[in-house]
Amino acid sequence: MRELVVLGTASQVPTRTRNHNGYLLRWDGEGVLFDPGEGTQRQMIRAGVSATQINRICLTHLHGDHCFGLPGVLSRMALDGVDHSVHLHYPASGTDTVRALVSLASAGIDLHLHPHGSGGPVAPGLEVRPLHHRVETYGYRLVEPDGRTLLPDRLSGAGIAGADVGRLQREGSLQGVRLEDVSIHRPGQRFAFVMDTAPCPGAEELAENADLLVAESTFSNDDGALADQYRHLTAGQAGALAAGAGVGTLVLTHFSSRYQDVSVLAAQAQARAEGTTVVAAEDLDRFPLAKRRTALNL
Repeated sequence: MRELVVLGTASQVPTRTRNHNGYLLRWDGEGVLFDPGEGTQRQMIRAGVSATQINRICLTHLHGDHCFGLPGVLSRMALDGVDHSVHLHYPASGTDTVRALVSLASAGIDLHLHPHGSGGPVAPGLEVRPLHHRVETYGYRLVEPDGRTLLPDRLSGAGIAGADVGRLQREGSLQGVRLEDVSIHRPGQRFAFVMDTAPCPGAEELAENADLLVAESTFSNDDGALADQYRHLTAGQAGALAAGAGVGTLVLTHFSSRYQDVSVLAAQAQARAEGTTVVAAEDLDRFPLAKRRTALNL
């Protein structure tokens, strides 16, 4: 299964209907938890997802609405007897804060800390890029390797069937037939996560050709001055980011508590995101993605 489970969609101030941040990406048997804000453990219960499903935790930055739920999540994992390794990624400048948060959690899980101080790969298939916020901040991207889709009629015409199909895929050629002769290129799937930031090259790199982009939309276009001041995106800027990057679906989140009706933000983003499907997320929303070809070793 591959899907995004939205656990919270508020920014600094939660509301009656919106919890602080929290996003669980279920990716072929692996679980990646992004930015667990306060209340994430309870939201996981409401969403019907288990702490045992988490293999990796990714923090964009160390503002409280993106990390204060970490001790509770780790404690729940210990309580539930999680016996697999858990990897925690975060900006290197936040190491002291991360260690303090981790120290509050119950002991008993195999936790590995992975600070990063620049853009690039941080795990197989997982990359980070620097964003432009008031503190050191990074966005994340999962990239599936490109592959090829086999064409049954061409396989039949080449006389390749049964176990020989697997041999052809492994070896690249068989009995004078190349894999390229009986298949077409298939782009790998991409997921991008862009939180607190002003428009910047890092956000553009993360979003490039993403099938699903989760992006903050803290302010409306009318409050652009506030967005500039606090280094956040407006809805229109999030839409422009998606359109410029060729994104398939844009999921807006991290809404300021000043907006009770976020459909206005979705409309502003959609106006700038021609060719992209735009959705304003609600707590506990789920966004399914297509199943990938082979397991990604996270």
